[in-house]
Amino acid sequence: MAKSIISKGNMVNLKISIFLLLVTHCFLPDAFCQQIKTIDEMSSFRVMFYNVENLFDVEDDPLTADEEFTPEGERYWNNRKFYQKINNTYKVVMAVGQWNPPAIIGLCEIENRFVLNKLVYETPLKKFDYHIVHEESPDRRGIDVALIYRPEFFNPIHHEAIPIAFPFDSTYPTRDVLYIKGLVSNNDTLHLFVNHWPSRYGGYMATQSKREFVAALVRQKVDSLFQFQPGAAILIMGDFNDDPQDTSLSEALLAKNPEDNPQQSELYNLMLAKDPDWPDGSLKYQGNWNRFDQIIVSGGMLSDTSRLFVNKDGGKIFHDDFLLEQDETHLGDKPNRTYVGFKYNGGFSDHLPVFVDVFVNSEIIDR
Repeated sequence: MAKSIISKGNMVNLKISIFLLLVTHCFLPDAFCQQIKTIDEMSSFRVMFYNVENLFDVEDDPLTADEEFTPEGERYWNNRKFYQKINNTYKVVMAVGQWNPPAIIGLCEIENRFVLNKLVYETPLKKFDYHIVHEESPDRRGIDVALIYRPEFFNPIHHEAIPIAFPFDSTYPTRDVLYIKGLVSNNDTLHLFVNHWPSRYGGYMATQSKREFVAALVRQKVDSLFQFQPGAAILIMGDFNDDPQDTSLSEALLAKNPEDNPQQSELYNLMLAKDPDWPDGSLKYQGNWNRFDQIIVSGGMLSDTSRLFVNKDGGKIFHDDFLLEQDETHLGDKPNRTYVGFKYNGGFSDHLPVFVDVFVNSEIIDR
């Protein structure tokens, strides 16, 4: 028998492409179309976070240090690579959602509104009517965080960028934290925070205080929500550039283990519970996996007597084969990224996406 020339990764891509073709041209049978439902029919929806790794346009913004991502820059970034990046990103979104793409998606390392428009309006994602929440950040490279959402699931009623101004380092502008308050099923309030905390560039110890500072600001905002509503449904997602056990998350943000008898007005890190199907992390650096990409929820969301709730072990790292490649330097796999150093690799990202399913308890009467 001849050996198949289609790899696992290519097979996954083929399946995604076939599904997208069917969705885009309305060729799906009724049985499959019925799987793309509203939240009232499904009683759950998926929230995803993804560090897309340097989603830049090809133009030089004179106000930011984005020159390396231009046709003349060090990475020789051009339209072909840009549109390949856009296509790769929507494939990941479709794969994470399976038959029903995520209702809410937090993104980081996106340059501007232009690249978001390309993603949601000029790929097959346009079929799902994603809307955008985005504010420009003062990051020196020009990268921001953003949220895209499907309005049949979630409707923002307020959003703001929480600025980060380090009192001990005014020369280091960083990404804002994006806060969004919205309604699920036009009834239940969900508070979302999209984060991309300062990197470890320069060393862990040298940058630790910056992440702790951002964590304290987020915690201050969270406490103000708890003061008004102790059982508030709060979901914090992002690339925190720290692991769940690091002090920024465990001591400054006070994100606890969901197995520790959850209390309403506390935060719990779903990524502290390792998935037995994927005990590794969401990114790999020098042969070691880290869990920098995390989803954190309020204690009220860990009770199935709440209107909106998640499972204690519901935080997952999406690790399908097509997002991975062999680690030729170290053992095992590693993320199939866009660049390896300055060498174009044509992959997806140096991070894996994370997600959680949020359940809507329609049997609970509003109080």
